[in-house]
Amino acid sequence: MPPGVLSLPVPPPKPPKPKIKKLRILFIMLGLAVLGFFSAFFGMVMAVSQNLPSIENYAQFRTAQNSVLTDSQGQYLGTLSNNENQMLLDADQISPNMKNAVVSIEDTRFYEHRGIDWQGLGRALVQDIIARSAKQGASTITQQLVKQALEAQNDRSPLQKVREMSIAYHIEQQWTKDKILTEYLNTVYFGSGAYGIEAAARTYFGSAHPSCGTEEEPCAALLTPSESALLAGIVQNPWGYDPKINPDAALFRRDTVLQKMLEQGYITQEQYDEAKAEALPSENDIDPPSLESEAPYFTSWLRQQLVDRYGAGRAFFGGLKIKTTLDLEVQQATEDAIYSTIGGIGPSASVVIINNKDATVDAMVGGEDYDTTPFNLATQGYRQPGSTIKPFILTTALAQGISPYTTFESAPQVFYRKVYDKEKGKWIPEGYEVANYGDSYSGVSDLVSATINSDNSVYAQLGIEAIDGGPKAIAKMIQEMGVSDKIETNPAMVLGTSEVTPYQWTYAFTTLANDGRRVSGTLAPDPGDSPVSFTKVTGEDGKTIKGGDNEVISTKVVEPEVAQTAKSILHEVVTQGTGENAYVGDDSQWGKTGTTEDNTNAWFCGAITEITACVWVGYPEGYVQMLTEYAGSPVDGGTFPAIIWARVVEAWQAIEADRAAEREAEEAAEAAGEEIDSTDYDTSTDYTTPDYTTPDYTVPETTVPEATTPAPAPEPTPAPTPAPAPVPTAPAPPTTGGGVAPTGGASPG
Repeated sequence: MPPGVLSLPVPPPKPPKPKIKKLRILFIMLGLAVLGFFSAFFGMVMAVSQNLPSIENYAQFRTAQNSVLTDSQGQYLGTLSNNENQMLLDADQISPNMKNAVVSIEDTRFYEHRGIDWQGLGRALVQDIIARSAKQGASTITQQLVKQALEAQNDRSPLQKVREMSIAYHIEQQWTKDKILTEYLNTVYFGSGAYGIEAAARTYFGSAHPSCGTEEEPCAALLTPSESALLAGIVQNPWGYDPKINPDAALFRRDTVLQKMLEQGYITQEQYDEAKAEALPSENDIDPPSLESEAPYFTSWLRQQLVDRYGAGRAFFGGLKIKTTLDLEVQQATEDAIYSTIGGIGPSASVVIINNKDATVDAMVGGEDYDTTPFNLATQGYRQPGSTIKPFILTTALAQGISPYTTFESAPQVFYRKVYDKEKGKWIPEGYEVANYGDSYSGVSDLVSATINSDNSVYAQLGIEAIDGGPKAIAKMIQEMGVSDKIETNPAMVLGTSEVTPYQWTYAFTTLANDGRRVSGTLAPDPGDSPVSFTKVTGEDGKTIKGGDNEVISTKVVEPEVAQTAKSILHEVVTQGTGENAYVGDDSQWGKTGTTEDNTNAWFCGAITEITACVWVGYPEGYVQMLTEYAGSPVDGGTFPAIIWARVVEAWQAIEADRAAEREAEEAAEAAGEEIDSTDYDTSTDYTTPDYTTPDYTVPETTVPEATTPAPAPEPTPAPTPAPAPVPTAPAPPTTGGGVAPTGGASPG
């Protein structure tokens, strides 16, 4: 320090001012939020306590009034349920195995929580955050019961989840666990029209317990661990785990439930081993509740859609009036056309008709007798489409700019694909041959001629080599046009070896009919991506329920010019090609025949301006050849399917013409001041019994060879019988009946 400078003492530092850290504020806010949530929640619990009586009477409510179906013209079609679905059991009438099974798979903490599983909610929230989507569910059995009851009474508010949780909590304060579980089992849907545990036990296991089904001995009381596990597994997805429709998935699900029961101590290891070794009920053993309907195949298919949309309780017993798309007069004419063509000969047929303008299903023939064979060939019968795949290959080629006059060699072809050789441990090329129907070749052919004559060799070259992306591009086009199921992308798929249903195949053809627009509706099972089966739903008060009016959805998937060019080529198929037997003299008509190798499946698909239809003919049991059924000759797409198609379309045209004449007469009478007797459907009417008999309709005559008198096979340009290609080992019959042709075989027209 310099001399003479006075040194002053340095003042001590001031203490820091107290500050509230941001973290502390965050915790305070979080605590207030939690407190606010619980205050609001328990306030809501008290507010909704008056809802308890409606839940208490839920089982009685659900039997109040059946929902009624009408056809598109307002005629009575049927109901969705009957007295077989109105069986309520007491707690001691349900097997403990069944209770344990449903708890083990649906709500493992059922006996620990009080209606809301906070631990499960937390776990689900973490999983959803990790997956960045709603992947985990955490609804308890009590919450599911509440949801079913509120759905059935159309009484779900916008805050439905919170409301369901609050009512579930309140119920748990009033009811025993056994009462909750009994109510749940009495009101849950088990698929195949079985509503409630007793209906389900009778449907799936009545044959296993022949003495059951009485008031003294209900079938539900006798359920074994294996049987209970199957039923408990079905609840989550009644269609996906149906043992008749998806036996492999049903078996896997049943075994999953058994594993859960073992882990939670409901069964011993010995019981688990015995239960897992048991077979699923066979198709013949499953006996669904009878279905009151003028068109049971259609109604059973529609039923699952209504359950998915409105819940089982409301769909079955909510007193709804559902206007379906089915036209009973057209349905009857379609069935008559089938019977008059192949009745008593041997094969069966499935037909689907879809209206082009709004994708509504006009008719659906799924089999000959629903009561004896409820398997729906139209929606569940996966079959190879043969050459009816060619319109989609043609559309793909045209969309890529390939000219319809591009030429190819019409001659036997050999293509190669890679297959895995287990012995060598590597992929190796394997050749397979493609031959034309009847070994008939033209030397050189453009796409127009190849389509008219259903030339396999040309289309194989087009689909495998000429189209950019090959089979994958074709499969993508098929799915964009309306087939939701997976389409195989191996080279053989260009011959029509992928399996499809008549229902989905018809829908894909409607996109071509609509000049490349895929048409659907807001009430479709998959809005925008599937046909429509009902167009209006009204409640007990006669008013249309919210969202109960169908609106048309249209999506362009193919350029109009491409679709129109394809249809103009396919028009030649019915005027001078393999589909001449389908020609009805309509300038707008077009279509394509299809036959799989060895004549196990025969098709005709096509359209006129107003409708699209597909006809499949074959044996329901699967791989059965049709070599002599056409008056001693083989059945191909140009024979029975084309003839049935023509009869169906001519009948449809005649019906529409009659209705147009009636409308004109009514309009004339109205203009003259005369009173009109309206037959429109009255939504205020309580339709409790059928009051409509489908009128007989005589289909137009079409010449068909007598089955007992040999006659020449149809003149081809239709190509006759496929040349056998190298066939691997004899194909085994498909598990669900599919008529699968050996890969690489020729697929005739």
